[in-house]
Amino acid sequence: MARTASALHILVKHKEQAQDILAQLKKGVKFQTLAKKHSNCPSGKKGGSLGEFKQGAMVPAFDKVCFTGELLKPTLVKTKHGWHIVKVLYRT
Repeated sequence: MARTASALHILVKHKEQAQDILAQLKKGVKFQTLAKKHSNCPSGKKGGSLGEFKQGAMVPAFDKVCFTGELLKPTLVKTKHGWHIVKVLYRT
């Protein structure tokens, strides 16, 4: 079972905006570009990079996507912080 993961994310307040960003990603717009432009999280300045983190370090819904979701596929997840588009880069 994976104990660490590395992910990119974009945090926005509204589901509609998150869905629009997800659609742009599917059209080939770079994740880092959209993170810098739209993310409400300080990680947006780094292209959405959260670096490597341990399982349990993030809020439960976010953690679940990072440790059980599909790798390299942007996924929508709702947390108390808002709507995230999460792209898991790898797990160790």
